[in-house]
Amino acid sequence: MLLRCFLPTHFAPIRLRRLLLLLRNICRRRKVAALPSHEDMVVALLRPLQTASATRFTAPFPPPQPHRAPPQSAWRTKSKPRTFSIRSSAEAPTSPSPASSSSGALQATEIKERCLKWRWKGQYTINYFVAQSPARSPPLLLVHGFGASIPHWRRNIETLAKNRAVYAIDLLGFGESDKPEGFSYTMETWAELILDFLDEVVQKPTVLIGNSVGSLACVIAASESSRALVCGLVLLNCAGGMNNKAVVDDWRIRLLLPLLWFFDFLLNQRPIASALFERVKQRDTLRNVLSSVYGNKDSVDDELVEIIRGPACDEGALDAFVSIVTGPPGPNPVTLMPKIAQPVLILWGDEDPFTPLDGPVGKYFSSLPSESSNVKLCVLEGVGHCPHDDRPELVHQNLLPWLDQLVVTQ
Repeated sequence: MLLRCFLPTHFAPIRLRRLLLLLRNICRRRKVAALPSHEDMVVALLRPLQTASATRFTAPFPPPQPHRAPPQSAWRTKSKPRTFSIRSSAEAPTSPSPASSSSGALQATEIKERCLKWRWKGQYTINYFVAQSPARSPPLLLVHGFGASIPHWRRNIETLAKNRAVYAIDLLGFGESDKPEGFSYTMETWAELILDFLDEVVQKPTVLIGNSVGSLACVIAASESSRALVCGLVLLNCAGGMNNKAVVDDWRIRLLLPLLWFFDFLLNQRPIASALFERVKQRDTLRNVLSSVYGNKDSVDDELVEIIRGPACDEGALDAFVSIVTGPPGPNPVTLMPKIAQPVLILWGDEDPFTPLDGPVGKYFSSLPSESSNVKLCVLEGVGHCPHDDRPELVHQNLLPWLDQLVVTQ
């Protein structure tokens, strides 16, 4: 999300020109070797596009480590395996109306005050939130997207917690979770974190709900979960990878690919990365970026800006930003979704500039319901990249009945 002010999904020559001017100015101030004129840079960047490949980006990086199986938990040894299915709509209990389902929201400060800490692998502190419920419905785990954190679910937690336990987690490198120095962030690491959290903290089969890269982390976790930890999957505008290099079969990304490589090089220069990051996390910049990815501009309030900006000011935030933007994009959801047998609900905002419906990622997920009986798709009109905070009433209108139909069979 934070990178959109520099690298939009839709190619904009004027914005590219401004970016190059900014980089030249930064280099002058930092006494970095002078860059050529921006006209020469544009020509040099676009020339490789004549022979650009439409294959997936495969820069060399260490292979992902398999998920470490934790010790057998007591909650799994005392009960029989469970299976999950979707009830017919005639059997499902009535859900609240859209108006009632979207009423009420928690303040970010209240969410932060109620958060707890969990020690992952004995060395990383992970921030999480829980709203318990006496209901026997499967609990939910909310997983935020890039640059966000637990309070980004401020407009959903109270509604979802009326009939089920709700957990939310700050992924490593985001929110109030640790941002370890020199850590190499990968999608596989976040998926491992999710599975360990389910096994050690939630200790029940859980419905994963993710947005953007949080959705992709949930997809990876569900595809690797053979221990009945995941009983359902809800994807809100799922990302195609940890960064834009994952989907170079999209002509818009392919056009920008040389710039992405050049941008990676610049971000590995500490003075330049620091200057760019300072620019990105300015309040006016964040507000403009958020307004460009939200369909409902009224949802972009001061609290949302601070939700994104606050963690970006923490020590280690710059290292996390650089590692995520320049790192490997991670597994392709196209290869993962066929492995998932659990019920899947896909909610997609049709005004998403990051993963548009007419892009390769959007087209793939749009085609899934016709190919897989366990997948349901709902396109949300007038909604951007973060449906749950953009227009929560539309999300609840489609999500709550689907959750009500999720049946747990002993």
